[in-house]
Amino acid sequence: MRVKLAVTVLVFCVAALLSLGLVMLYSSSMVDQGSRYVKVQLVWSVLGLLAGTTMILLDYRVLKRLAVPLFILAVILLALVFAPKVGIHRNGANRWLGYHHVSLFQPSEVAKLVLIIALAWYGDRFQRQMPTWKRGMLIPGLLLAVILGLVFREPDRGTTILLAGVGVTLLLIAGVRWRFILPPMVVGVIGLAFSLWRDPMRARRILSWWSLEQSKSGVGYQAYQAMLALGAGGWTGLGLGNSRQKLGFLPEKHTDFIFSIIGEELGLIATILVVLAFITIVLCGIYIAVQAPDTFGLLLGSGISFMIGLQAFINIGVVTSALPNKGLPLPFISYGGSNLVLMLTSVGLLLSIARQAREPLSLGEQEAKGADAGWRARRNPFKNPVPALAGRKSS
Repeated sequence: MRVKLAVTVLVFCVAALLSLGLVMLYSSSMVDQGSRYVKVQLVWSVLGLLAGTTMILLDYRVLKRLAVPLFILAVILLALVFAPKVGIHRNGANRWLGYHHVSLFQPSEVAKLVLIIALAWYGDRFQRQMPTWKRGMLIPGLLLAVILGLVFREPDRGTTILLAGVGVTLLLIAGVRWRFILPPMVVGVIGLAFSLWRDPMRARRILSWWSLEQSKSGVGYQAYQAMLALGAGGWTGLGLGNSRQKLGFLPEKHTDFIFSIIGEELGLIATILVVLAFITIVLCGIYIAVQAPDTFGLLLGSGISFMIGLQAFINIGVVTSALPNKGLPLPFISYGGSNLVLMLTSVGLLLSIARQAREPLSLGEQEAKGADAGWRARRNPFKNPVPALAGRKSS
């Protein structure tokens, strides 16, 4: 019954955010684009819902057999963004695949879910060997480095940080020791800092974040306008459609900075509810993952939940100037087809895991199972080296 409740709450929160996104997208773009963005987003929403429904009907464990082919496909797609006539160069980056300058989708969005599937498959297959250096850190670290390197090369620093955070979290859940993870993390942070220092445009973004007031007419213009929008909304907002910052003052008002328009038109209460909705989605996703019958489901559900939560955290942090500009959309709300389809597909996988989930045992059942587990432990000299994964099936 608790899993059903988690599923109900999860679906409600996702539906609420998706509906809010369509309403705010129309409100933020109606001045200069009319209903064009909303119509396109509706098409992507339908495609995403179809993909999510397909994942619900599909047994998520089928993805174990597809993990390696999907990983290879993701690497090929990420490499194709640098190919002439296929990859699209825009705003100093190669992030899109398309034809004749028409963008179709972002391979990095595909890579997000594929990386989670690949690491979940690996953690499930080599569950007992994850605390070792070679199996636990070296090999999955190389898989992670391939994806991160290609995304970083686009360049897309925000998605690189997101994928690194999700990857490290999955490895820790799978049983990799902190002492194996910390050195590569330190090297990665130093490398990122060095690349930012060598990149004048992104270095100016960092400096403008530190002194927003001094750079409000230059590099920090967008962040400053977003802060003005949030401040103008007060507790209850100026009213739906009454935003002033969307009238040519705030760039990317329908994509990365749509959260500021929500704050201006609907107020602080609405923004708090959006944050609570994302927190609820993460908690429901983690609960579903914990109830999964196998290690693959646990890692897959945890990775998806953390991906949604971390991306929302980064986006809201950027809009509120708590973080430097990273260029990540707000899940389910920002305009953009690739990310929306990815998020709805990911939610579909969570619901697929919930279909196979183990319901919590009653107190009597727990006592009986505990006695049985104690008898089995005395008969079995081998113990699961990863306590968090105890009692789960592996490939």
